[in-house]
Amino acid sequence: MMNGSGGITNSNFIRSFWGSSCEAGSLGLTGLQNLGNTCFMNSSIQCLAHTPKLVDYFLGDFGREINPDNPLGMDGEIALAFGDLLRKLWAPGATPVAPRTFKSKLSRFAPQFNGFNQHDSQELLAFLLDGLHEDLNRVKCKPYVEVKDGDGRSDKEVADEYWRNHLARNDSIIVDVCQGQYKSTLVCPVCKKVSVTFDPFMYLSLPLPSTMMRTMTLTVVNTDGNSQPSQYTITVPKHGKFEDLIQGLSVACSLGVNETFLVAEIYNNCILRYLEEPSDSLSLIRDQDQLVAYRFIKDVEQFPLVVFMHQLMEEQYMHGKMTSSFGIPLVSRLCNSASGSDICNLYLKLLKPFQTPRNDSQECLDSSESATLEEVNGTQDTTPPVLGGGVNSCYGNGADSPVDFGFQFYITDEKGTSKDKKIVMNEIVEKEESKQLNVLVCWPKKYIAEYDTRLLSSLAEVFKSSLFAKKPQESVSLYKCLEAFLKEEPLGPEDMWYCPGCKKHCQASKKLDLWRLPEILVIHLKRFSYSRCFKNKLETYVDFPDDNLDLSTYIAYRSDQLCNRYMLYAVSNHYGSMGGGHYTAFVHHGANRWYDFDDSHVNPISQDKIKSSAAYVLFYRRVIEV
Repeated sequence: MMNGSGGITNSNFIRSFWGSSCEAGSLGLTGLQNLGNTCFMNSSIQCLAHTPKLVDYFLGDFGREINPDNPLGMDGEIALAFGDLLRKLWAPGATPVAPRTFKSKLSRFAPQFNGFNQHDSQELLAFLLDGLHEDLNRVKCKPYVEVKDGDGRSDKEVADEYWRNHLARNDSIIVDVCQGQYKSTLVCPVCKKVSVTFDPFMYLSLPLPSTMMRTMTLTVVNTDGNSQPSQYTITVPKHGKFEDLIQGLSVACSLGVNETFLVAEIYNNCILRYLEEPSDSLSLIRDQDQLVAYRFIKDVEQFPLVVFMHQLMEEQYMHGKMTSSFGIPLVSRLCNSASGSDICNLYLKLLKPFQTPRNDSQECLDSSESATLEEVNGTQDTTPPVLGGGVNSCYGNGADSPVDFGFQFYITDEKGTSKDKKIVMNEIVEKEESKQLNVLVCWPKKYIAEYDTRLLSSLAEVFKSSLFAKKPQESVSLYKCLEAFLKEEPLGPEDMWYCPGCKKHCQASKKLDLWRLPEILVIHLKRFSYSRCFKNKLETYVDFPDDNLDLSTYIAYRSDQLCNRYMLYAVSNHYGSMGGGHYTAFVHHGANRWYDFDDSHVNPISQDKIKSSAAYVLFYRRVIEV
């Protein structure tokens, strides 16, 4: 059996089996024992073990094609072990098989699968297909092939040349059945140089469209003192730019044509940095960051910024923790010749939306404490916040020292940690031209009850994930996943392309097109995402066709000789979360019969149960048109 001379040699029944409605008995309905977290391996093997032409091949005399001298192969041992295992699965009256020999060979040639940890069924599948190809490569001596430019030739001519070159070095049952070709187009953003290549593929790894987008929450603070802060959650391209964020936020909060945003990251109650470069990548913004978008009128942009940070005169418990600094920095603009009273009035104006409701008698008693300059003078404020002057309402008649109940203002650094100079109400505040003025405002204890400090301190993270929050079930069609895969997009900073025109690396745009489709089409749904700190699994329900996947409109080169319609015959499923869970396989077994292969257990399953959010790898075969 190991050299292909024993076992089942007549594979004609396999060919008739797929199109027949008659009973095929229990042939092929054999489970695989779980050797300890080997369900990922069992799932992929069962899908391959029910791939029509592979079954015919490995139940036949495949041993004569083994290439033991291929330096890229595995001495033919992977092919022999897989062929032996497949014969056992298709033997009449077989009982569940323990794939120990195959697992041993796998661990030897792929140490990443050594031991009994849980692994990815698609990663095992990719390794196995590549290993089988190299072990069975009919090319004994691979010729050197020089890649030539298109030089104005038609895409068909260039693609055929690439394919011939590929076949000159790679010729096996895996290439015959599982490999296709796509067209890759790169365009330099500077010199517009276009590079076109035609590369082979063994399977398609499709992104789920939900992974292409990202939700971000920002706090919008008005700088006119007329409304409270508001939080907006918007959806932006995951690999988008800062200008995408501004555009989405502008629509969400109905930004006027005469308005603009100044976006800042807040950390420890002070401004850590401003986000102003439109071309910056959104990947620079982390989920745990806290962003504030300050809303300004455009015609005051020529005035320098003034940033107010808040501090208690005495450290005390606030919102469950001992602290002295608190709150979102309040930002506005101020003219260069502003006095201390201008700064005081501006701060009180920005603070007004945070005032707590008070009764009439309390308002009368405290009017001198909370009135702005204009209220003291009996006038209404109609001037923009960049202008001011006159008598300070927080201090007695413009005196140099504050009264007991007033705020105290100090010029400080960007972190609000120092009190460099006390601001005197009747003096012009000296500051460097065009630089922002950082002001630390010290609060007396009694003001804590008069203002809503909880609202002033309310600041959302960009994205707050919850381990226990149940997310709504997302749904997307397989065609949408394919469109996302074929969509033109810029290369990431880690995948820069060397432009032969500019003679330097650049962030080119890349576009993929399907050019040549294989007989067996394997589609991997990218459910697992990895970042530096997190691993995540997407439970998106993908609606995939089970009897008519039509790719006619998605293929760049159409051949009248080949059908571009496919039928589903196997699914590798993953249930559970990252780092654990369980793999199974659904397999079509002739006519309208489907079976659930769950390790050693094999049971019938109705066709309407095939589609689920657990579907991970899809196996399609080309429809044979009569």
